Amino acid sequence: MTGTGQAQGNEGGSPYIDTSKPHPARMYDWWLGGKDNYPVDEEMSRQLVAMDPRIPAVARANRAFMQRATRWLARAGIRQFLDVGTGIPTEPNLHQIAQGIAPESRVVYCDNDPIVLAHAEALLRSTPQGATEYIQGDARRPAAILAAARKTLDFTRPVALSLVALLHFVPDEDGAYEVVDELVSALPSGSYLMLSHGTGEFTPDRARSAGDLYKSRALTLALRDRAEVVRFFDGLELVEPGVTVADAWHPEPGAAGEPVGDEPLPIYGGVARKR
Repeated sequence: MTGTGQAQGNEGGSPYIDTSKPHPARMYDWWLGGKDNYPVDEEMSRQLVAMDPRIPAVARANRAFMQRATRWLARAGIRQFLDVGTGIPTEPNLHQIAQGIAPESRVVYCDNDPIVLAHAEALLRSTPQGATEYIQGDARRPAAILAAARKTLDFTRPVALSLVALLHFVPDEDGAYEVVDELVSALPSGSYLMLSHGTGEFTPDRARSAGDLYKSRALTLALRDRAEVVRFFDGLELVEPGVTVADAWHPEPGAAGEPVGDEPLPIYGGVARKR
């Protein structure tokens, strides 16, 4: 497809958006200055910022990491991308970056949030040479994601798997490491994993308070330390400088990270190649 088709895999029919409780994708949108959020999302977002003023800067650093990593992968010759946990579209989207370098790039987006499905048209605007597709799916069901992605991507050729700011919402008991293993195992040699992940190890007291707030709203927050994030890359060849704070991964000239106090921004990023 060249971006004119329908989004795949809408298991529930018309999207139902629950505005009675906050949602991580909509809170992320609020931190980035977007408009696809509701008062309940803004309320919790403000509470979290009161706990840790770095959070909006973390969201921007995460977005910038995705952009840099995508450019790096496209320049390294990757022409296929599977982005799981897409979130609400925010330009430039991953396909715009990849296709800006290689117009023939093919991109599949996946998310389980109905509000992302409602905005999926923005993710389907591909170059004529390439393709973009959106599938509605849950990261905890990797087999279904892979089956749908194969309709657009050629799994005999390298694929970059993007798991950006996703896994800190998947606790160990929901099989976070097993999900990554299953997705990476399906990729051919020469594929890549690009991943970012929130951490609480720099300010554990604030992290505990944030975790308690998420729990009180029936949400999950599974912040991990660097060693736990590195574990997601087991068996892969990390690209230098390895797993590092996201704004320090291949910083670009004129785009220095935002200083917010004396502590590093609490989000890690890394890219690794499958042998």
